[in-house]
Amino acid sequence: MMKRLIATAVLGACVVANAQTYPSKPVILVVPFSPGGPTDVVARSLALAMGRTLGQSVIVENKASSGGIVGSEAVQRAEPDGYTLLIHNIGMSTLPALSRNLRFNPLKDFAYVGEVVDVPMTLVGRKDLKPAGFKELQPYLKVQQRQVNIANAGMGTASHLCGLLLMSRLDVAMTSVSYKGAAPALTDLMGGHVDLLCDQVTTTTQPIRGGLVKAYGATTAERLPTLAEVPTLSEQGLSEFRIAVWHGVYAPKATPKEIVDRLAGALRAALVDKGFEEAMARLGALPVSPDRASPAGLQKQLAREIERWTPIIQRAHVYLD
Repeated sequence: MMKRLIATAVLGACVVANAQTYPSKPVILVVPFSPGGPTDVVARSLALAMGRTLGQSVIVENKASSGGIVGSEAVQRAEPDGYTLLIHNIGMSTLPALSRNLRFNPLKDFAYVGEVVDVPMTLVGRKDLKPAGFKELQPYLKVQQRQVNIANAGMGTASHLCGLLLMSRLDVAMTSVSYKGAAPALTDLMGGHVDLLCDQVTTTTQPIRGGLVKAYGATTAERLPTLAEVPTLSEQGLSEFRIAVWHGVYAPKATPKEIVDRLAGALRAALVDKGFEEAMARLGALPVSPDRASPAGLQKQLAREIERWTPIIQRAHVYLD
């Protein structure tokens, strides 16, 4: 018994010591999607800002896979020492419904650091797609149905969910084409290989401004300040069609609270960092409030979003496996 007590005391002392000196080396921030996609764009700006507060480099590492499962599993299995983190988007809340063989529980197998930003979405098409606007697109889809394809960044991603909701609301059946991230989906859209894409403004803003794609509408209640010329889908007759993509930072489950709190503090500091604010403003992304940029805030958001999206996915009968 005495040996066990001594071992526990020594372990506790080591945890405190590690927390006090944390971080003493660079931190890895895993993005479970391809480089250049919306989550990757947010992650790279966040890494720079958090690094300034932590006094160590935060290095972005991409581990792309459908649904972001591979990268998420890598962080779940990593040492719980605060040196391997995960940034995931709304897709974290869709995995329990999408993957029948998911080897982790998003609600139980991670430590929460906090939310980062909300990112609005836009529906865009290849620039030579026949309908000039969304009002013309609706009857076009009714006639063409599965002859029209809609790309997405991967099963369970926000763009996939947006496509499912769009088809449901319009009562049409397009052909879904899934990619490993938004960047390759956008590349094929601009190349004319797919017809439509509903994705985050971090992906679509520059192509819209450059005339490389055709903008059909935004998934927001009001027009976006950064894309004021693009009408919302709601104002074009698709009432209450709203999706904002939230992002959160996670750590391995057993990461000491002292380290999680240090990371959460660095996250909140990053959200008011001038460089980060300017980068997000250019993309139309909105930093969350301090209460959401916290372990409790992220935990609450994840639970609420799992409850929201699970029945939608189940009705669509779509799975990753």
